[in-house]
Amino acid sequence: MEAGTRPGLHICEGDCAVLKRDDVFKAVPVLRRRKIIFEKQWFYLDNAIGHIYGTTFEVTSGGNLQPKQEMEETTPETKEAGTDNRNIVDDGKSQKLTHDDIKALKDKGIKGQEIVQQLIENSTTFRDKTEFAQDKYIKKKKKKYEAVITIVRPSTRILSTMYYAREPGKINHLRYDTLAQMLTLGNIHAGNKMIVMETCAGLVLGAVMERMGGYGSIIQMYPGGGPVRAATSCFGFPKPFFNNLHEFPLSKVDSLLSGTFSTETLPSEPEDNALVEEESNGSIDEKQASIQETEEESTETAMESNQTEEQETMDINAEDIGFKENQGKENKENVREKQRKQQERRKKLIETAALLREKNADGLIVASKFHPTPLLLSLLEFVAPSRPFVVYCQYKEPLLECYTKLRERGGVINLKLSETWLRSYQVLPDRSHPKLTMSGGGGYLLSGITVVLDKSKCDSSNLEALKMEEPSSKKRKSAS
Repeated sequence: MEAGTRPGLHICEGDCAVLKRDDVFKAVPVLRRRKIIFEKQWFYLDNAIGHIYGTTFEVTSGGNLQPKQEMEETTPETKEAGTDNRNIVDDGKSQKLTHDDIKALKDKGIKGQEIVQQLIENSTTFRDKTEFAQDKYIKKKKKKYEAVITIVRPSTRILSTMYYAREPGKINHLRYDTLAQMLTLGNIHAGNKMIVMETCAGLVLGAVMERMGGYGSIIQMYPGGGPVRAATSCFGFPKPFFNNLHEFPLSKVDSLLSGTFSTETLPSEPEDNALVEEESNGSIDEKQASIQETEEESTETAMESNQTEEQETMDINAEDIGFKENQGKENKENVREKQRKQQERRKKLIETAALLREKNADGLIVASKFHPTPLLLSLLEFVAPSRPFVVYCQYKEPLLECYTKLRERGGVINLKLSETWLRSYQVLPDRSHPKLTMSGGGGYLLSGITVVLDKSKCDSSNLEALKMEEPSSKKRKSAS
């Protein structure tokens, strides 16, 4: 870290930053002498280290970044503009500069702002355009010829926008406004004990961690062999944020609820490796014995041969034996390391299981590609009463089924199935209006609040309800 820089405010080596150009984002690590390709531009981030986040840079020759200096814009009094565009014909002859001329300007090292200025001066129809059309023309040319990049700090809003625009399939098409609704409905705040089940590349987990600020605990439920946290790493959280982050496999939830949970069923990789190690050690010993036998035979038959050749073969054999001994030691160290990691994994799993057994979680967030009904019904057992839960699904039908199951089961109130409607607006002087294109859908949310579920009362009330319904139905039939 350079002198005078503050972590969090200034760009530091090793940070995870987000590159921004107009509405396009890309998350990259800040490393020296590493080539970055973004929006058909290549550059290095060396000169950006030490500057404040939010600084706009211009790409110069050699891929170097320089802070952009704002040029004074012309005042409205000096601008010449037409009244309308009806007499302007787009015949491709209004621009005097050719492609070769523009390429020559680029080769000379002329900046993008100067190229745009020359394009304006060499346009025969620019002064006849209206003021709005002139602004649109300048904006279009700046986007094409100015190599300008802004480096911003990663946040939930920026990363969710980036993923939704670049790779929406990886986050199950979870739109950024829907994610904001999830954080609000889930009442995420510092000091909470949250359960998060998501298959959105770690984006939802990162959003919850950012909102909690390192205070409280999070239990991440994951399918398969381990959790996926690709998007979580883009947030650039400090190490203390991960101290209270726990993980638990979904395959163990049923055994934990039934009381048959055990870590003995985990795959025991170190034992298999130990067998491989013993076999490899045995084969090494056999090879060493055979090598020694061949040495004795060679020494008996080659007494009359040259002594230098015999010494060379002995040296080569000794090197082979030493290499194989070192290989055996490395195998033993690898087995010990794997055994240590397995023990740590089992220890953490037991700690997480103890946290879940308390059944006092402050909230539940589910955003996965799996059907939400079995997930929600099992995970709600670990949530304390009077706590919120939120379930996201890209489609409405699975949440409708989940809604029906929860109504039948009971133990929840304030059930709501919602969809957010998002439309962007252009806000400019005298021409603010909704944009012509908008998002077709950002998914659906099922939210509610848990309450104490008395199973005995619930069963008796259901029986009474059935008894009360039978006579009324008979009466209706007889009356008809």
